[in-house]
Amino acid sequence: MAALSVDKQVTKGQAFRALHEHSGIFVIPNPWDAGSAKMLAAIGFKALATTSAGLAYSLGKADGEGAVTREEALENARAIVAVTDLPVAGDLENCYGDDPDTCSKTILLAAALGLVGGSIEDATGRPENPIYPFDLALERVIVAVKAARSLSFRFTLTARAENLIHGRPDLKDTIRRLEAFADAGADVLFAPGLNTPAEVEAVVKAVAPKPVNVVLSAGIAHLSLDQIAALGVKRLSLGSAFARAAYGALLNGAEEIHDKGTFTFAQRTIPYGKINDLLR
Repeated sequence: MAALSVDKQVTKGQAFRALHEHSGIFVIPNPWDAGSAKMLAAIGFKALATTSAGLAYSLGKADGEGAVTREEALENARAIVAVTDLPVAGDLENCYGDDPDTCSKTILLAAALGLVGGSIEDATGRPENPIYPFDLALERVIVAVKAARSLSFRFTLTARAENLIHGRPDLKDTIRRLEAFADAGADVLFAPGLNTPAEVEAVVKAVAPKPVNVVLSAGIAHLSLDQIAALGVKRLSLGSAFARAAYGALLNGAEEIHDKGTFTFAQRTIPYGKINDLLR
């Protein structure tokens, strides 16, 4: 796929940034391939973000263990960018390397294929030592910010603190990291694994006025979008929720056939014609 024209990428970058500056919350769903991206765009969402977990599942790999390569992730993002006019942000995990220079290169490569936003994590991908030390984590964000600012369009950089989903339930350190990432110039702050409205509010307050992304999780799934907005959240992502819903439907249907020899799952599927209509 050819790279986006400069003017088109500038327009998309401005539109994506504007979503973070307007009042109220917005939802950024996470397609895992071109087909799911086209369907979500047809529904009427204003922007999309890739999902490392959804991609990993589609490749027959586990998520969060460094099994997906940078090349695979960027090719997935390229396919999604190619089928929609919406701004697309990339789940770039830890930018696919420990070294800060690798982070910089990943941001530039992501921008070159048409993404207008992306994230950097402080997770290493190594279970025995899952989180980068504070100083290295901050240096990586500083370099990523510098790379983003070197571009000819507005690239919205999200910095993620991953303690809470890697067996380190240390909200104080998580907030310390997010505050440092905000001061370093990150545009959006994100701590997956926040389990209560009080934790969400604490993060929002700590990094204000920078916008906060929260991913749908068990801790807030009982809330409405309006209630999540009332906590001060600017952006709600869905992570792997849609991918897991799709794979869950597949597994439930397969298990029904295998275990019972019945096909009632087919009564709950989307009509063939509706999917074709969404993808035209």
